[in-house]
Amino acid sequence: MGFDVDVRPGSMNEAELIEALAGVAVLGIRSNTKVTHAVLDAAPNLRAVGCFCIGTNQVDLTHATELGVGVFNAPFSNTRSVVELVIGEVLALARRLPEKTQRMHDGIWDKSAKGAYETRGRTLGIVGYGNIGSQLSNMAEAIGMRVAFFDTADRLAHGNARRMGSLDELLAESDVVSIHVDGRPGNAGLFGAEQFARMKPGAVFINASRGMVVDDLALREHILSGHLSGAAIDVFPVEPKAQGDPFESPLRGLDNVILTPHVGGSTAEAQEEIGTFVSTKLTGFIAAGATSLSVNLPEVAPAPGGAAFRIAVLHRNVPGVLASINNTLAGAGVNVVGQWLATRGEHGYVVTDTDAHPAKETLASLRDAADTVRVEAWQPAER
Repeated sequence: MGFDVDVRPGSMNEAELIEALAGVAVLGIRSNTKVTHAVLDAAPNLRAVGCFCIGTNQVDLTHATELGVGVFNAPFSNTRSVVELVIGEVLALARRLPEKTQRMHDGIWDKSAKGAYETRGRTLGIVGYGNIGSQLSNMAEAIGMRVAFFDTADRLAHGNARRMGSLDELLAESDVVSIHVDGRPGNAGLFGAEQFARMKPGAVFINASRGMVVDDLALREHILSGHLSGAAIDVFPVEPKAQGDPFESPLRGLDNVILTPHVGGSTAEAQEEIGTFVSTKLTGFIAAGATSLSVNLPEVAPAPGGAAFRIAVLHRNVPGVLASINNTLAGAGVNVVGQWLATRGEHGYVVTDTDAHPAKETLASLRDAADTVRVEAWQPAER
């Protein structure tokens, strides 16, 4: 199986993406490219979207599912890279390295222990205890920090980490607060002036999750006032589209503030792993109909294609669909030799292997069924 690959530098806006998707079956994106309702409607040939990152909030997942477009991401591939960046920032901010190095570059010898601390024994508060938050918890304990976390979902505490009953409780105890939540709309504006005011005097703030989560203007005010001693920010509400574009932020120029260009997962190891992981999921979906770890479709892992023909049907999750599919095939004299089915919310997904190529009329009957969303049919040997 081979693909003709068209590579575009930088992210694209909606109009540019619609134009680029003419005749495209598989789309690979990073976090800055938005796959909107309009983009999906304008791309009838699109079968799958691969998000070469953790987040998928840049894709209209509901509409993608309604159209039968599979969406895949890399939920684990850059976890270690993000955690190592945060640990490095915790240590650097505790020792006030950003301003120290800047003054050395400016030709100023500022040898002082003022405001510099060890991290051992201090409390790291983690907001969001998923894949990244929990691994950060383990690494922070390994360098002698105490760990507290807050998450709206039930999460198993790692090591000696303590689950806090509320965000306010976590803020009151933490010397460092690190945000690791996803990009769902409900998290927009999660951290603003009120939350910064509740943090301990002299605490440090880190955001390596989503730019829209934090009010950067409020953060600026709390750093300038001296209430917070420093910050490290890797994500921003508005980010430049391409390499080398100008960058603006109210946090520029502040002492003991680390600003990085959304590079939390940008290590050679993470990029290689993300590329391999997402590409494998996309090719598995196109070649075999596999939806394992899809973020929007029911998860089905069919056997490697050894049959003459394979049919994948995304359908409404209502009683009788599987029987209807099999009756249609049986009525056409087509023998089923393998079948895999799963449901997820309002949809079901069934992959069927047959011992012969069904007639066009039989496939048309499957596509025209009342509860069918999308049908794809192919000969595995050709892929």
